[in-house]
Amino acid sequence: MAGAVTMDMAPAAPASDDLPLGRRLAIFALLLASEFLYGWAWNTVDVLRPYVRGTLHLSLIQAGSMYSAQGAGALTGAVVIGQLADRFGRRLMLAMLIFGYGAMLLLGAVVQNYPELLAQRFLLGLFMGASFPVGVGIYVNLFEAHVRGRLAGTLNVAFSLSIVSLGLAMNWVGPQDWRLLLWAGGVPPLFLAGLAFVLIPSHSAVDRHHVASGKLPIGELFRPDVRKRTLLLALMTGLNFFGYEAYSGWLTTYLTGDRGLSAADAGSLVAWQFAGNIVGGFVWGWLADRFGRRFNAIGFMIASVAIVAYLLVPTDIVLLRIIGLVYGGTLCASVIWGPWLAELYPPHLRSTAASIFNWGRVISFFAPLITATLAGSVGLPIAMATASVAFGAAALIWINQAETLS
Repeated sequence: MAGAVTMDMAPAAPASDDLPLGRRLAIFALLLASEFLYGWAWNTVDVLRPYVRGTLHLSLIQAGSMYSAQGAGALTGAVVIGQLADRFGRRLMLAMLIFGYGAMLLLGAVVQNYPELLAQRFLLGLFMGASFPVGVGIYVNLFEAHVRGRLAGTLNVAFSLSIVSLGLAMNWVGPQDWRLLLWAGGVPPLFLAGLAFVLIPSHSAVDRHHVASGKLPIGELFRPDVRKRTLLLALMTGLNFFGYEAYSGWLTTYLTGDRGLSAADAGSLVAWQFAGNIVGGFVWGWLADRFGRRFNAIGFMIASVAIVAYLLVPTDIVLLRIIGLVYGGTLCASVIWGPWLAELYPPHLRSTAASIFNWGRVISFFAPLITATLAGSVGLPIAMATASVAFGAAALIWINQAETLS
């Protein structure tokens, strides 16, 4: 029932008692740097797509499948490496995945054909998909529950800033030099990985809790007493990914097609949503620390209404900017999901539990196909409006789950 806290939860675990605050902040700074580089590596799949396509002579479908391969790798990595972190230690897995996505991004500079590109993007996604659950498992064990939302919001900003930086860097290199951006994002992680061993002591609070030998961590998420919760949380994250793809994925197409706006105006409106996301990460992180994890479900409800309003209002740039700002700011109410998912399960399952966030990617794989089919029969605006239903349904699931913050 909503608000119930079962014996297997760890709703208010204390901060680490064996590491001073300065060391814990240094470890979090490492996570921030890792998040920035992860965001850089992840978004090369979109930013560099036209240049990769031209260099390797790919079709549109082949170029688009770069994301599918990377997404499949991310889902696999979240599930597999998240469990390895709970079994063999988060310190070791953090270093491995940082080094891994740096090396795999560099590998993208030497691929020569389409099969090699798909393999490279899958392996890149494999390491990047584990960044979220492993990082959550680390800072949840280092900091008190009442600051974890703000930490999650700060990490969200680091990811967003990486997108801005990658976009600016594109203005400094020519199309023929796109591989330089792979080098710029791939070399630093090779050195950053070593800092994980320097900053995180062995046998610290980061790795205090382990899954017993011989056990499969993910199996504990489907014990009879928590199975329903796990399935509902997976559905909730899937609805989130579906909603994002159904609306944001078609936004530029909608603005330049149905609305008849120029590419410059469409880009400006997307930028306003992006600005809302940066600010919203801090706001919703603070709100979750102040009023509880379920409070942020209000954000999804507002986002659901904002989507419908965006599709119905007249084509007024100022009005669309305001609604877009609200949508972008409320969409990232989910920044608290990482700590919250970890808090809902026993301490030794924190990285595995946080990986539930990525399970929803399975549903998102079908979003473009479903919305494209709907757009062909009832129009793009109605197809995009399914995002409102998805976010509303996710909010209902969210608000009916257990609260973990006293």
